[in-house]
Amino acid sequence: MVTTTWTTAERYRPYDQWPTEQLTTLRQQIAQSHWRFGYHIQPTTGLLNDPNGFSYFNGQWHLFYQAFPYGPVHGLKSWEHLVSDDLMHWEKLGPALIPDTPLDQQGVYSGSAIAVKDRLFLMYTGNVRDQDWERHPKQNGAWLTTTNQVTKLTTPLISNPPKTVTEHFRDPQIIEHDGQYYAFIGAQTTDLTGHVMVYQAPAVTGPWTLKGDLQFSDQPMGYMVECPNLVFIDDRPVLIFCPQGVSADVLASENIYPNAYVVGQAFDWETFSFIDPSPLQNLDAGFDVYATQAFNAPDGRALAVSWIGLPDIAYPSDREGWANGLSVIKDLHLKNDRLVQQPVGVSTIRQQALQVTMPHPVIPQQSELHFTVPADQQGQVTIVTDITTNQGLILNIDTAHGELVVDRAGTGEAVAATYGMTRTANLNAHQPLTGQLLLDHSVFELYLNDGATVLTGRMFPATNADFSLSQTGFTTALGWQGWQLESVN
Repeated sequence: MVTTTWTTAERYRPYDQWPTEQLTTLRQQIAQSHWRFGYHIQPTTGLLNDPNGFSYFNGQWHLFYQAFPYGPVHGLKSWEHLVSDDLMHWEKLGPALIPDTPLDQQGVYSGSAIAVKDRLFLMYTGNVRDQDWERHPKQNGAWLTTTNQVTKLTTPLISNPPKTVTEHFRDPQIIEHDGQYYAFIGAQTTDLTGHVMVYQAPAVTGPWTLKGDLQFSDQPMGYMVECPNLVFIDDRPVLIFCPQGVSADVLASENIYPNAYVVGQAFDWETFSFIDPSPLQNLDAGFDVYATQAFNAPDGRALAVSWIGLPDIAYPSDREGWANGLSVIKDLHLKNDRLVQQPVGVSTIRQQALQVTMPHPVIPQQSELHFTVPADQQGQVTIVTDITTNQGLILNIDTAHGELVVDRAGTGEAVAATYGMTRTANLNAHQPLTGQLLLDHSVFELYLNDGATVLTGRMFPATNADFSLSQTGFTTALGWQGWQLESVN
């Protein structure tokens, strides 16, 4: 059985000091899991958390994720490297950044990547602690070649936080604008409030100069901003970020920490300010999305990928030796000052069409379902995950009043029950509803009205048996279409 209590020494043991049996044991235990994904990115062993370095380079999509391979806990982090030709089929290339230098000896924390001529530049936070376990974060750089070889820079890009910033200074996003490079870094200032710091440099290797705060809201951002990502959609700025501790008056969220976004009408590069920013809005109305990373691809699209997991939350799969996963890639658009998120590449893994004929059609655990609900209807759809109890993932749909409630209480083993088992999406009243539901064993992604609202979450069914589908209460027939999806992991 996987270790359930971890000492600090175990969490931060150097990789070369772990016995090979640790990974062997984890692989054996994970092989027995019926919660493993078929097409979502997941860790080979141990922990997966923040997506990093999402980029396009050398004719391929590149994606990294923060990892601790020796257990399903937050320990000594590294970056795992994946590449893809189509944003759905990902090849694992193994570790790219390992905590093996004085600049990242307590962990390779989050960061980003940008193509520079014939190399990919990685910018990341190095977690460095002294003998008293006080943190001294470094913003570091590394080069990746066309043969995926990585060379770290031997000196930090930014050695220390500004004097007004605490030890919480991390997650740089690097972008280029008009021949200059900019880094947006999450920070906590000494008054214990969250900010995004802006740095500028003539080259990715520096020198980097502090330009001040990113101005994107006049509201307080809680006690820390993590994972800031600035992208442009139709020339309008969108900031995706995680404001830990933000007041419910600024952003209502039922999760332990929110993943938020702000949209501006324009961006002032002189003052690093959003012009006429929107209020804060939740990126995902579901249970388990955090640390989303987005970037502007060379083809003009704004693409994003989310960590399906939350800090400080335990999941049932932890005891099997693995934790968390990533969403499918999402194409971002704007409509009425709100983000629209649409899954990319799912059609490439469709297999046979499903016969979604009521009552109780069989739904494989790797499926894509499309449904339409006419206006002014009230009823319930259940993805039955346990046919012995007839319980499962419930969608309470009300197109008369404009509301959809997702209830995961009956999906199997409970997760994060302290934060509630339902999530609500507000819709336009008296309007029809369309939905796209992606199911993958222990994760679901629900896209409503072509991605105007997204709800993502984990669920942990008792068995690996196929699901089924039921619906009650509707006076007009719902439209259904579905496909079984291929295993690509």
